[in-house]
Amino acid sequence: MIESKDVFTAFQNYRENAIVSVQGTSGKHWNDITTNPNRDISLGGAMGQSTSAIFGLALGLPDEKVVHFDTEGALLMNLGAIATIAGKAPKNFVHFLLDNGCYATTGGQPVPNSEDIDYAAMAAGAGYAATYNFDDLEELSTSLEQIMNEDGPIFVAIKVPAEVENLPIGMRERRVTRSRAQTINDLRNELNIS
Repeated sequence: MIESKDVFTAFQNYRENAIVSVQGTSGKHWNDITTNPNRDISLGGAMGQSTSAIFGLALGLPDEKVVHFDTEGALLMNLGAIATIAGKAPKNFVHFLLDNGCYATTGGQPVPNSEDIDYAAMAAGAGYAATYNFDDLEELSTSLEQIMNEDGPIFVAIKVPAEVENLPIGMRERRVTRSRAQTINDLRNELNIS
């Protein structure tokens, strides 16, 4: 397994100017690592919908590299999205999946059959251009440059340890984040879209 923070640190070295969306409990680490927050998209509690939304962004901005850090719990809520992504074949889309085997945001309930699901095989079967599985940081780090330079859609499944949130939502540590509207406005300004 690879710590989520280490995944983001390794990725940041190859991000260049990509638009990045990060979901799930482990996504909180991205805010401490990103060097270009105006190109970060936060969809907050869009569990089950974020993959389709970021895929739509990739279709709408074909000249921009678009990277989505998904979670297996969210992807399973809208698994049909991988067939649509593969069918439209956006060359600029890289789809990372941080697989911790549970629904960490809602208390750590296990994802059904989490030990046996091969998400990369699902994406390959749907028709993604390339798919990968990683559970070793060095192997991931040495592969990221190639992954970021391939034509997509690319799917990268990464095993990460769970960071379970057990406190009620109102009692959890609040991190300063931009609103969804501010996130969109910042990206529009960054891309000179009026």
